[in-house]
Amino acid sequence: MQTVRDVFLLALGFFLLVQSAKVFVNSSVAIAKRLKIPTMIIGLTIVAMGTSAPEVAISVSAALRGQSNLAIANSVGSNLFNQLFIVGLSAMIFPIAVKMKAISRDFLVCAGATILLLVMVIVWGDAMPRFVGFAFLALFTAYMVVLVRFAMKNKTEEPPEEAKLKPLWRSILFAVLGVAVIIGAGQITVTSAVNLATTIGISERIVGLTIVSIGTSLPELVTTIIACRKKEGEFALGFIIGSSIFNILFVLGLAGAITPLAVESGVIFDTAVLAVGTLAFFLFAKSSKKIVRVEGLALIVMYVGYMTWVVLN
Repeated sequence: MQTVRDVFLLALGFFLLVQSAKVFVNSSVAIAKRLKIPTMIIGLTIVAMGTSAPEVAISVSAALRGQSNLAIANSVGSNLFNQLFIVGLSAMIFPIAVKMKAISRDFLVCAGATILLLVMVIVWGDAMPRFVGFAFLALFTAYMVVLVRFAMKNKTEEPPEEAKLKPLWRSILFAVLGVAVIIGAGQITVTSAVNLATTIGISERIVGLTIVSIGTSLPELVTTIIACRKKEGEFALGFIIGSSIFNILFVLGLAGAITPLAVESGVIFDTAVLAVGTLAFFLFAKSSKKIVRVEGLALIVMYVGYMTWVVLN
């Protein structure tokens, strides 16, 4: 009976996370457009942060409860799902146009953050000390400063008509409500996921890499497919890259600042796979002006192969 209840609460938590993240993203984009912020910057910042809000809620809740294994697994698993499965599936449905000049800086930041995380989990072994979390937050703040300065220099002339029709106060209200629901849903999801892991007898790392990371990445999946369908490949890649940076530097930085992050032996392997996946993602994007279907299939095969290994081991 308890297992059924936990499954129901987990599903409810995911549903609330996805719906509230959608409300937050739409409201935040409306605010950004009123402020004449370029689409690429919206993808890298507001949409990336909004779609990663479930990861923040999960990882911070896990850190506060002393379940930091779940925090790292959730962030690493979400990035793997974003860069391999979501980009791969989107490219197979709609080949993604790539403008490397527009996103090369952010690709390098994403790759650098991933490699830095890999080095940290190798160096610190069982647990990363809190100052690593503060260092990640400092790097994230510096990156945001660069993006904001770029946005200020590249404001669009006129906001779109649809942004004019939405009162600013309404967008702000819905953004705040979206965050509130995200926080509550994160608590529900963490509690039910940990209860299920205990009942079934599997580790928090496996739960974080599979059920939780996929569930919290549903907003990215939906948003990427919609963006690619509208031929907004630059926007889609922008927020996938931004979300990946956010998951490492901000999500793990915040969780790590709250409590030292425990590192299971398998986390080193998981992070190494993420580094390889990020490199593959970068090479496919750089190889031509599109991430084509065969490259999308290769990314999916990589993700499925990795997940199969995780579940069987």
